[in-house]
Amino acid sequence: MTLHHKTRVKVCGITRAEDAMTAAALGVDAIGFVFYEKSPRAITPTAAGDIIQKLPPFLVKVGLFVNATPEAVFSGLSSCAIDILQFHGDEDENYCRQFDVPYIRALRHRSTQETLKAAAQFSSASAILLDSYEPGRFGGTGQAFDWSEIPELTQPMVLAGGLTPLNVGLAVGQVAPYAVDVSGGVEDLPGIKCPQRIRQFVRAVAAADDLN
Repeated sequence: MTLHHKTRVKVCGITRAEDAMTAAALGVDAIGFVFYEKSPRAITPTAAGDIIQKLPPFLVKVGLFVNATPEAVFSGLSSCAIDILQFHGDEDENYCRQFDVPYIRALRHRSTQETLKAAAQFSSASAILLDSYEPGRFGGTGQAFDWSEIPELTQPMVLAGGLTPLNVGLAVGQVAPYAVDVSGGVEDLPGIKCPQRIRQFVRAVAAADDLN
C-alpha cells in the first residue's frame, strides 16, 4: 500500500478570532501567532489566548518569537495554550530547547551550504522553516526564493516565503515539503486574512498532493 503524502498547511499572522475559525473550518493544520511587536501582524499572548479558547480541537497553535528574552517566552506560554514554538531571530539551540516545548527553527535561506550548516546546528528542532532572506528583516518579506537550491534536511522542512494560492502548487510539486507556511499570501491587509484566498491556497496544496 502506497501512503499518500499530505502537505500540512500553516496560516501565520493570525490576529482575529474569525480568521482563526475560518482557517480551521477550511482544513488548515496549524495557525501562527506573531509575538513580535515590530511585526505588522503582532499580537499579545493574552489576546492570542482569547482566540485559542474559541478554537476547535486538533488545530495546532504556533507561537512565533524573535530574539525574545526567555522570560518573555515563558510568560507567553503561561498566557496561552501554544503547542509549538517558532524562533525567527538569532536564537541558538540551547536557547530553543530550554522551554521543553517542541520548536520550529526558522532560517533565512541564502545558499544551499549556509542552510545545511545552519540546520545542522538544530538537530533537536521538530522542523526547519525556510524563509526568504532580506537584510534586517526576520521573515514576513512576502518574497519567494530559489526553491531549486533547497538541500535535503534531516528535519522535516516547512517552506515559507512569498507563497500564494497561485504558486504554492508549483512549490509543493517541486520541493515536496512537509508543510507550507503562508501569511501575506492569503491576506487583504497585514493581519487580516481573506477566506477566499485561504480556501484557494488549501485547495491548491491538496491538488498538488494528488499529483505527487
